[in-house]
Amino acid sequence: MSGEKRRQEWYADGLNFGCTRCGNCCTGPPGFVWFTEEEGRAIAAHLGVSEAVFFRRYAAKKFGRWSLTEVHRGPDQHDCVFLTRDPEGKAGCSIYPVRPTQCQTWPFWDSNLESADAWAEAAEHCPGMLRGAVVPVEQVRITASRNGFPL
Repeated sequence: MSGEKRRQEWYADGLNFGCTRCGNCCTGPPGFVWFTEEEGRAIAAHLGVSEAVFFRRYAAKKFGRWSLTEVHRGPDQHDCVFLTRDPEGKAGCSIYPVRPTQCQTWPFWDSNLESADAWAEAAEHCPGMLRGAVVPVEQVRITASRNGFPL
């Protein structure tokens, strides 16, 4: 059975997701927030800095690809450099309108869509999964297809 057919069968009724602004997708153990050079140029413009400044301050080349840098907050806690928190502790993104595709497509990543168990495992760290509004299967597929990075 193909991977696409398997996916269609297990989430044919759609998947629940509604962001709770917990920030868990933007913090945790060291990781990568992959972005393209085009996305980097858009982020630089949004920040009002030159591309050279953006890439020097906020990005690093990892395994031949660009990733946003992280801020070390404590043992096993590394925040995305653009993660913000309001006075109530709700997470935000200071580059939200131009955030990378990897961020835009969470939680509809191939790794989370492999099986119901994979989805449930990811949901252990994301309170918006399993609880939000139903995202129709067609929208899940569209969102997942936008993410060109192997995650």
